[in-house]
Amino acid sequence: MQQIFTRMNKQYQELQVEQGVYIPEPALAYPQENPFERTLFPKQIKHIDFDANYPYIDDSIGNRLNIMWGYYLVVHIILRLKLHIQMGLRIHGKAILKKYKKELSHGAITIANHVYRLDCPCVLLAVNATHKTRIPMFAPNFRTKDGFFMRMAGGVPIPDSTTNMSALKKFNEAFDEFHQRGWWFHIFPEACRWDFYKPLRPFQKGAFTMSYKYSKPILPCVITFRERKGIFKLFGKKSLPLLTVTIGEPILPDTNQPRKTEVERMRNQAHEQMCQMAGITHNPWPASWGNL
Repeated sequence: MQQIFTRMNKQYQELQVEQGVYIPEPALAYPQENPFERTLFPKQIKHIDFDANYPYIDDSIGNRLNIMWGYYLVVHIILRLKLHIQMGLRIHGKAILKKYKKELSHGAITIANHVYRLDCPCVLLAVNATHKTRIPMFAPNFRTKDGFFMRMAGGVPIPDSTTNMSALKKFNEAFDEFHQRGWWFHIFPEACRWDFYKPLRPFQKGAFTMSYKYSKPILPCVITFRERKGIFKLFGKKSLPLLTVTIGEPILPDTNQPRKTEVERMRNQAHEQMCQMAGITHNPWPASWGNL
């Protein structure tokens, strides 16, 4: 029997899940036509130019210490406690990391659905991420009050390729260097955040293009929801669901195949695999959308 929600749209009407899979009440009136439409517009409080002079690689002592504090104090201690207590964070699939230790030893690209303000730390905790992780992020968000914490997590702003190709060149060179160092990357292929959205939206191809370019495995992670029950009703907002992160089998690029063909294969495989991990039997969105 299909659930009826206060806010309903055609994607939720088409969504089908396995028996027992929890679908939270929609947090907002989600867009219905454009899966990459932004729903959040945080206030920008500072001016930063993301041009060719921006330090996409910042090896200064101050920045290195900032990121180490970010991972080993903020993420692994403070946010671990917060997420376990307030959001009941559970992590499934840890054995995958051990099983594929060799394949992941030179770095990987984690991907996940983008459904919660602190979903990035959830994934970082799931894979035991270290300070040797870099995360391409929406550049204007670095001008908000969260900009400091984004840099602390290893965030790197993505410059606007339509207006500044020289900046994009510097950005790409930075990730070439991070790859040479054997670092991990994390990417949200859905691009923008839709809070507590159950269907899986289409994936942009950036993560899979990087995977092919650097011969790095894709490590799919999916964030799912549980009904808030028991002691968790005493902590956090009662209207918010609890969170589970599930780690999936890595997807390895075949660089003997043409890049375009292989990028599409990996994108389709990741989308299908993550739908299965999320208990989705019919997803209303396709794996790709337009030329993105």
